[in-house]
Amino acid sequence: MLQFDFASLWDARAILAEGAWITLKVTLVAIACGIALGTLLAVCAVVRVRALNAFARAYVTLFRSIPLVMLLLWFFLIVPQLLKSIFDLSPSVDIRLVSAMVAFSMLEAAFFAEIIRAGILGLPVGQFQAARSLGMTTLQAFRHIILPQAFRAMLPIILTQCIVIFQDTSLVYVIALGDFFSNAVRIGERDGTVVQMLLFAGLVYWVICVTLSGMVKLVQLRLRQA
Repeated sequence: MLQFDFASLWDARAILAEGAWITLKVTLVAIACGIALGTLLAVCAVVRVRALNAFARAYVTLFRSIPLVMLLLWFFLIVPQLLKSIFDLSPSVDIRLVSAMVAFSMLEAAFFAEIIRAGILGLPVGQFQAARSLGMTTLQAFRHIILPQAFRAMLPIILTQCIVIFQDTSLVYVIALGDFFSNAVRIGERDGTVVQMLLFAGLVYWVICVTLSGMVKLVQLRLRQA
């Protein structure tokens, strides 16, 4: 019968907390940058400019067809020097963390772009025409009229995608980044409590995801009542 050694969990709290902080940083950066770039891609996909339409389609198709694990390995093994030169990173910066953040951000931008594009296309055509009749430019129409309504309509799906990002961060173990899951496994291997640490990590992810899912349902209920 499996018995939990709570003393070993308590002793490893600092390492687990450090890993949790890395998981949180990767998640938040992926969400923020993914939404920002995804919004730009969504606008490029719906404006009447063929070159921008083609670019948005190519980007979304490319990144949605690449497995996340492969993308993480590419950024870590193939382009670390490119990242260092672009972002002017000092030697003290963990290239694994930067690689994970960039890979997640670029991948999630493709998913957020499709979500936001669907929200824009789901709006009545008259919304944009009304904005233009008020003398707004295309940029002003998107900023003040179109995008706020699209975000409101797709907010539950956007929040659900954020939960998926949090779950997917555990895949950074392939580049040896010490996130919460990776640190839990390492502690288990060191102390001979792999099963215990895997169950504990799974429980933590489950509690967080269930809590966040409940929040998403609450948002959906509020939107329906509004």
